[in-house]
Amino acid sequence: MRLVSLTCSNTEIVCALGCADLLVGVDDHSDYPEEVVATLPRVGKDLNVDPEKVAALKPDLVLASLTVPGHDKVVASLEEKGLPLAVFEPFSVQDTYRDIERMGQLLDATDAASKLVEQMRAVIDDVPEPTTEIRPKVLVEWWPKPVIGAGAKSWVHDLIRAAGGENALVDRDCESTPLTDEEVCALAPDAVVISWCGVPDSHYRPEVVYRRQSWADVPAIRNQQVHCISEAFLGRPGPRLVDGVLALRQLVHQLQEES
Repeated sequence: MRLVSLTCSNTEIVCALGCADLLVGVDDHSDYPEEVVATLPRVGKDLNVDPEKVAALKPDLVLASLTVPGHDKVVASLEEKGLPLAVFEPFSVQDTYRDIERMGQLLDATDAASKLVEQMRAVIDDVPEPTTEIRPKVLVEWWPKPVIGAGAKSWVHDLIRAAGGENALVDRDCESTPLTDEEVCALAPDAVVISWCGVPDSHYRPEVVYRRQSWADVPAIRNQQVHCISEAFLGRPGPRLVDGVLALRQLVHQLQEES
């Protein structure tokens, strides 16, 4: 089977299932595992995938996604080419488990998929006993200008809960949303997590958050609780969500110890 993957998460799931040898092309953003993707043909950035390049690779299956606004146009362009598609649209951690199982069925790797989900559940679903009755409020920031936060209809919401915290946007029934300074002040998060999409970890800048003068009285700013967790661990609904929840647990534990 010849596979083309159009998102980082799909690429990482394929590789975690032991099917890396099936990949004949990936999107420009797929960067892990590096030893697999380094030599593969690229078909464009997530919202600018070139259907001609995809078709030229003669895939038996294209692994697409609707996790980013605008992906529907990419999917439509591939459908017009008559390319065989499997489209994934996870919102929650449970959806991610389901998609891994579905991927396993598509790739004839059901045993590997079941094992992977079991391994992920052993970490993510093993919610620690709270050390205090109060769950620290955590705001995950996908983008700095305008500030975009992770809403309640997202796997990040689940990860924060699994870490013992509370999503600052628990009442926002959306995947993500732009936020005004006034809204952030009203939310009063105890911590802000920088996880800027498409930005290398080395370019994360907590000082950008600390410089927001109107946030001066936000607990996260007042108490110097701006932290960085790679978007590779929080923004990709795949195996490395395990790394994301472990990082969040460390942060929540620190917040509880200092409260």
